[in-house]
Amino acid sequence: MAEIHPSAIVSSHARIGTGVRVGPFCVVGDGVELGDGVVLQSHVVVEGRTRIGARTHIFPFASIGHPPQDMKYAGEPSELVIGDDNTIREHVTMNPGTQGGGMVTRIGSRCLFMMGAHVAHDCAIGDRVVMANNATLAGHVIVEDDAIVGGLAAVHQFVRIGRLAMIGGMSGVEHDVIPYALAIGNRACLQGLNLVGLKRQGLSRDDIQALKALYDSIFNGEDTLTKRMDELDERFSAAGPARDVIAFLRGDSSRALCRPRPGNGG
Repeated sequence: MAEIHPSAIVSSHARIGTGVRVGPFCVVGDGVELGDGVVLQSHVVVEGRTRIGARTHIFPFASIGHPPQDMKYAGEPSELVIGDDNTIREHVTMNPGTQGGGMVTRIGSRCLFMMGAHVAHDCAIGDRVVMANNATLAGHVIVEDDAIVGGLAAVHQFVRIGRLAMIGGMSGVEHDVIPYALAIGNRACLQGLNLVGLKRQGLSRDDIQALKALYDSIFNGEDTLTKRMDELDERFSAAGPARDVIAFLRGDSSRALCRPRPGNGG
C-alpha cells in the first residue's frame, strides 16, 4: 500500500499509512508514524518519536525528529507531532520536545516551512503558519494560526507570536507580538497592524477599525497596561478579532510585549 524506493531505509517498526511515498535515500526510524499520503521526496531523514499527518510533503535533505539542540536534554522519550497537509521544504529542521517543556513539539496543519527553516524543541505552531527561508524559532516559542515569520528572522525562546501577526524579514524578535500586528527590525518593534494580512483574510472594515483603536489604546495610554486591562476588556467586549488581542494580553507569558519604536505609534 506504500511506495518505498529500494535505496530508502525504513524501519520495520515504523508505522506507514496507505499511499505513502518514500523516495530515494530516505531514512525512517523505529518510532516514526507516517500518515496516509505522506511524501518523503528524497534524502529525507525522520527519526525519534515523530508523527507526521496525512498528505504532508517533505522535500530533500530535511531533518525531522532528531534530538533537540538543548544541553539539558537527557534522552527522554519526547515527541514531535506534525499535522496534516503541511509542506516542508529543503533543509528544514524540526526537533522534538524536552522534559522541561512538556515533552512535545507540536505543529498544526496546512503550514508552509520554506527552505532552511528551523523549529526548536517544545514549540507550538498553529495552522496555516508560514515560515520563510531560514526563519528560526528557539525553544518554547508559540506561533498562533495564520502568522508569517519572514526570511532570516529569529525568534527568542518563550516568545509568543499572535494570530495573523507578521514578522518582517531579518528581524530579531525578543518580545511577544500581539495578534494582527506587524513587527520588523534588528530588534523587532511593531510597525502597526498587519493590514495586508487582515485584508487577505477578509476581515471587515469594522473589525479593522476596532483593531486600530485597540492598538492605539494599548500602546498610547497614559497609565500602565496592567492597570488599563479591565477598561480595555469592557471597551472591546464585542466578539471579534479585538477579543483575540485581549485574550493574548491576558495570556501567561515570561516575555514583555513587543512595542512600537519610540515616536512611531503605528
